[in-house]
Amino acid sequence: MAANLFDLTGKVALVTGGNSGLGLGFATGMAKCGADLVVWGRRADKNKEAEELLLAAGAPRVWSQTVDVSVEEQVVEGMAAAVEHMGRIDCVVQNAGFASMSPFHEMTTEMYQSLLAVAQHGGFWTLREGVRHMMARAEAGDPGGSLLLCGSLTQLRGEPMIAHYAAAKSAMQGIMRTIAVEYGHLGVRANMVCCGWFYTDLYGGVPKEVFPFDKTIKERNPIRRWGELADVEGIAAYLASDAASYHTGDVIVIDGGTTVLMP
Repeated sequence: MAANLFDLTGKVALVTGGNSGLGLGFATGMAKCGADLVVWGRRADKNKEAEELLLAAGAPRVWSQTVDVSVEEQVVEGMAAAVEHMGRIDCVVQNAGFASMSPFHEMTTEMYQSLLAVAQHGGFWTLREGVRHMMARAEAGDPGGSLLLCGSLTQLRGEPMIAHYAAAKSAMQGIMRTIAVEYGHLGVRANMVCCGWFYTDLYGGVPKEVFPFDKTIKERNPIRRWGELADVEGIAAYLASDAASYHTGDVIVIDGGTTVLMP
């Protein structure tokens, strides 16, 4: 047995939206435990920066691909190329997405559909191709695999201005549980990590203290701070590892206790 419970030596993880934000946090956690990484992102320059960071964190091999997950052909071809280049994929992290805000009654069809194209439809294609590869490995006598989906607190409570975001994340939760029960016999696991208020580059580099709700976040969070990328490293390493081989179909909340604090 490995001395490190979360030893990922020899495992390959693919992370969509892995060149920044929570995706990079997930990837870094796995890199620190010895996993090889495949990074998907739409910007080649950001992908290269992520490659350097992940190699420095401990990943033996890192390869990036410029992939737009809202285009089905790019997802299909990208997954096939990743498998060919790396030899296998043991973990797929479905994370790619973006944020936009609008009152529900003013939300345009274009705004609604553009977000779902990435966060829901792109997520579906990514997981489907990952499952297909894991099925092929199982049929060849090499079963197993982990799917990690990035969720949000919108699945647990109402949040104004982001109905489209809540719809996409809730849909992916249903897909996650379906995969868990449909492919568990092959050793394929699926879990979702719902993150609370995390300070990422989605905020455009604006200091946390500038936001009007910075004080509110600290008052409504038992740990009294924003989440940082390091706070998701451990859960990613665990779910990708053999230590989580009996853990599937779960929604795991990483939010500093926000959702359990009585208002």
